Amino acid sequence: MSRMPSPEQPEQPEQAERTPDGRYIVVKGRRWRATDPQIPEDVAAELRRHLMAARRAVAASHRTEDKEAEELARSRVRTAKVALGERGTPWWDQPLAERRRRWEDGVAALEADVPDGQAPPTAEAGT
Repeated sequence: MSRMPSPEQPEQPEQAERTPDGRYIVVKGRRWRATDPQIPEDVAAELRRHLMAARRAVAASHRTEDKEAEELARSRVRTAKVALGERGTPWWDQPLAERRRRWEDGVAALEADVPDGQAPPTAEAGT
């Protein structure tokens, strides 16, 4: 039986452990590159929505055995991860202007490349 959060104390998502330098999160003993902390939260949330939609598309392509759809979905996952700073050139090695360009270009590419017949992911989609 799961515990329901009380109105006085809403349940908070668990924060992943971070390395002392803040560059990585640690999940089950494995290090993963952390999201660039300079990305504004609304932009990071939008990128995460695109990332999760792309991951769902990868799973759907596996169910239908559609290699072309899988390729497109994996490309979108990579674009979102690079924009978040979790892949590609490490964000701590980039000047702020380059980091901003990286996430802005990522959002633009993901919004321009929404698969036919699909609306772009929105915050309301998960509710």
